[in-house]
Amino acid sequence: MFVNRPGLALAFSGQIAHARIRKALAGHGLRTGHGNVLLLLAERGPTSQQSLAETIGVDPSVLVAILNDLEGDGLAERRRDPADRRRHIVGISADGRRLAADLHGALADVEADLFADLAPGEVADLQRLLGRVRADGGGTGACAGD
Repeated sequence: MFVNRPGLALAFSGQIAHARIRKALAGHGLRTGHGNVLLLLAERGPTSQQSLAETIGVDPSVLVAILNDLEGDGLAERRRDPADRRRHIVGISADGRRLAADLHGALADVEADLFADLAPGEVADLQRLLGRVRADGGGTGACAGD
């Protein structure tokens, strides 16, 4: 389909994968950015709000809106850093941890379908190669999620 255009093939495949992941997250009442933050908190544990914004590549005001939603739904908790009262530390609640576990299962189902025609070694190779793709605009900044 995209003869000698791996960038177009990646973009097209990425759109399909993104749509399927978005649908899986929506089935749990989450948008992509909310799911990203929740999964990151489940993986990392308590972390600074600034670090979260940098990791997911969004403006701090966007992260505040996501955290307001997650906190309002009882999935995350913010508190002042006792060592530096200007910083907020964000953690995941017990409900958030349970939802993150459900999300892992839903995402595993999406990935199993997406990569059904690949051998496990090929999936590992793909993941390794994708980790080397310069998706940040050549060093000009991270992509923002939705």
